[in-house]
Amino acid sequence: MIKLCSHRRKLLCKWVLIAKMHITSESIQEVGEASERVCKVMMTCPPLALDTALNQTGVRVSPEIVENVLKRFENAGMSAFRFFEWAENQKGYSHSVRAYHLMIESLARIRQYQIMWDLVNVMRKKGMLNVETFCIMMRKYARANKVDEAVYAFNVMDKYGVVPNLAAFNGLLSALCKSNNVRKAQEIFDAMNGRFVPDSKTYSILLEGWGKAPNLPRAREVFREMVGAGCDPDVVTYGIMVDVLCKAGRVDEAVEVVKEMEAGNCRPTSFIYSVLVHTYGVEHRIEDAIDTFLEMARQGIKADVVVYNALIGAFCKVNRFKNVYRVLQEMECNGVAPNSRTCNVIISSMIGQGQTDRAFRVFRRMIKVCEPDADTYTMMIKMFCEKKELEMALKIWKYMKKKQFVPSMHTFSALIKGLCEKGDAAKACVVLEEMMEKGIRPSRVTFGRLRQLLLKEGREDVLKFLHEKMNLLVKEPLYD
Repeated sequence: MIKLCSHRRKLLCKWVLIAKMHITSESIQEVGEASERVCKVMMTCPPLALDTALNQTGVRVSPEIVENVLKRFENAGMSAFRFFEWAENQKGYSHSVRAYHLMIESLARIRQYQIMWDLVNVMRKKGMLNVETFCIMMRKYARANKVDEAVYAFNVMDKYGVVPNLAAFNGLLSALCKSNNVRKAQEIFDAMNGRFVPDSKTYSILLEGWGKAPNLPRAREVFREMVGAGCDPDVVTYGIMVDVLCKAGRVDEAVEVVKEMEAGNCRPTSFIYSVLVHTYGVEHRIEDAIDTFLEMARQGIKADVVVYNALIGAFCKVNRFKNVYRVLQEMECNGVAPNSRTCNVIISSMIGQGQTDRAFRVFRRMIKVCEPDADTYTMMIKMFCEKKELEMALKIWKYMKKKQFVPSMHTFSALIKGLCEKGDAAKACVVLEEMMEKGIRPSRVTFGRLRQLLLKEGREDVLKFLHEKMNLLVKEPLYD
C-alpha cells in the first residue's frame, strides 16, 4: 500500500512538472508574440501616432514584454522612451528596476542625460535605486569620454540614498579603465585606498586598464601590489594577465603564466585558451594556434563559441577558408551554435581580402543559423556602398528593417555616406531624418557630408530644416 501511494505521488509530481513546463512554454510564446506585435508597430508608425497605434495592438503589457521591447530598441533611445512612457500609463502595470536600467542605458547611449537623470529621480521616489543604477551611468559617461561626469555620478550616490560600497568603487574604476582613462582610475584608487579595502577584483580592473594602456611595467607593478596586499590571484586575474601579455606581444611569456596556473592547481579557462589562440592568429603562427586548441581539448576543457571564433579568426588571417568551414562543421557536431561574432570574423576577413562575393554568400548562409548584429549589417551595407552597388545596400537595409532590427549610428552613417557619394540627396535626407527620429544624433562627419551635397544642389531650405531638427537632440546638461 505504501509503495502504491509512493508510486502515485511520483506520477502526480511528474504530471505537475509537465503541466508547469507547458504553462511556462505557453507564456514564453505569448510574451514573444506580444513583443513582436509591439516592435512591428514601433518600426512602422510615425512618432506622433505611436500611442494610438500601441493602444490598438490590444497588448496587455507585462515586465517581460516591456524589457524585451526596450532591449530590442536599445539603439533607438527616443523611440524606446516613447514606448516606455506609454507602457507606464497602462492600467495594472509598473516598470521593473531592469526596465528603468535598460531605458537609462538607451538614453545615455544617445546622450539624453537630462531625461536619464529625470528617470533616476523617479526611481529615487519609488525607492528603486541601487548600486547598479549608478554603475550603468558611470559606464555610459566614461564611454562618452565624460570622465568628470562619471566621477560625479559616484560622488552623488549618498545624496540619492544609495551607500557607495566596494562594488560601486570597482564599478567606477572599471568604467574609467574600459574607456582608456586608467591614469584617472589609478589616481582615484590611490586617493580612496583608505576608504575601501580593495579586493582581487579591484586589482584585476587596474591590471587590465594598464595592460590596455599599454603599460606592461605598471601592470606588473599592480600584480605585485595585489600579491603583497594578501589578495591571491584567481582565475580571472590570471586570465587578465595572460591577455595583457598577449596584447603586449609577449605570448610566450603568457604561456608561462598558464603553466604557473596549472602548477598552482588553478585550472585555465576556455577564455584563456581563446586569448592564446587569437594572439597566435594575429601573429600568423597558425600551427601554434592549432596546437593550443588541441591542448585545451587534451586538458578536458570544452571548447565554447569564443574559442572556436578565435580559431576561425586565426585561419582567416592566413586565408585558409577550407579550414574555417571544417571548424564550422565541428561546431555543429559538438552542438556549439555560431553567433554574430562568428559571422563578423569571417565576413570582415573576406571583405579585407577583396572577396566580396564570398562575403555575401557567407552572410546569406549565416543568417539562417544566427542573428546578425549591428556590425554585420554595417559591414554589408558599407561593402555594397563601396562597390557602388547601392541597390544591394538598400536591399540589406530593407531586410534589416523586416527583421525589426534597429540600426546603430554606424549603420545609418554607412548608408548615408553611400547615398551621398552617389549624389542621392533625397534618400540620404530620408535616412538622416529616420536616424534623428530614433533619437540618434548624426556625427559631424556624416552631417557635413550631406550638408555639402545639399549646398551643391542649392537646397538651403532642406539644410535649415535638418539643422533645426538636429538641434532638438542636443541636450547634454549634467542634471542633479
